[in-house]
Amino acid sequence: MAGNTSLRAADRAKNDEFYTQLTDIEKDLSHYKEHFKDKIVFCNCDDPEYSNFWKYFQLNFYHLGLKKLISTHYEVDKPSYKMEIVRKEKGLQMGIPDYVKTDLKENGDFRSQECIEILQEAEIVVTNPPFSLFREYLAQLIKFKKKFLIIANQNAVTYKEVFPLIKENKLWYGCSIHSGDREFGVPNDYPLTAASYRIDEQGNKYVRIKGVRWFTNLDYKERHEDLFLYKNYTPEEYPKYDNYDAINVDKTQDIPCDYYGAMGVPITFMDKYNPEQFEIIDGIGRYSILDNERTKKEGKYLSMIKGEAKFFRILIRRKQNEN
Repeated sequence: MAGNTSLRAADRAKNDEFYTQLTDIEKDLSHYKEHFKDKIVFCNCDDPEYSNFWKYFQLNFYHLGLKKLISTHYEVDKPSYKMEIVRKEKGLQMGIPDYVKTDLKENGDFRSQECIEILQEAEIVVTNPPFSLFREYLAQLIKFKKKFLIIANQNAVTYKEVFPLIKENKLWYGCSIHSGDREFGVPNDYPLTAASYRIDEQGNKYVRIKGVRWFTNLDYKERHEDLFLYKNYTPEEYPKYDNYDAINVDKTQDIPCDYYGAMGVPITFMDKYNPEQFEIIDGIGRYSILDNERTKKEGKYLSMIKGEAKFFRILIRRKQNEN
């Protein structure tokens, strides 16, 4: 049984091992420069030999004004290591930074005690964590009150562990990815079962993954730009839910400009969410059922319209004092 468990863990680790492209990292990190000055950055799911996160921060170490960069690499069944870049200052001039490689006693899993101790030292975490462990990974960052910029599937918004953070304005989408899919590098032995993939001239494998987003608690100015609204409300175009007092809006761009009651919008609304313009009230979905035994037995979903259940909706309300 232990052997099978180990094999499953190794297989999951392999299938979760996506290498983020440097161009995607550069596009998003360019919006957060002011957050990194004199900070310790931890990339705790990244091998420095392959990681473009490490490469980005290595190339921009002094440009960002980092104090220290730390990376830990995960090994399935053997001890791993950590790599550090430490700033050296010589008077008013910046000296060549120190590169320090240290063996770990454990395998570099972000849940290991060694990595937790490094996390407690760090101030900002930037990485692409395993998608299958996102709930656990995010919970750790929240527990230790860390700033972060990480990649996950956009549907993570609907998780019961994640949505309250969205609602309380403790977590939001990053700036640069708002639609389409993104290409990730994968290990040479990765099974190419994705709908879209390629192999370059050097034999490197890449897959395209739909619905990925940056998740962060680092603020940026674009997040506070108002969404332009132009459509007018009519009861016919915006029906109310059967079991919840809110109108349904199928597309973010169709939010009415003259309605200030509760509205259910798709999760892609988070790409345009401005906390000064809108208030997030709650989340309802085709798997959310009214909280009493009778309606549970009848299958009355909160997001149902004329007996048909909609996918997950974020309930929002326009703010009366918006600019």
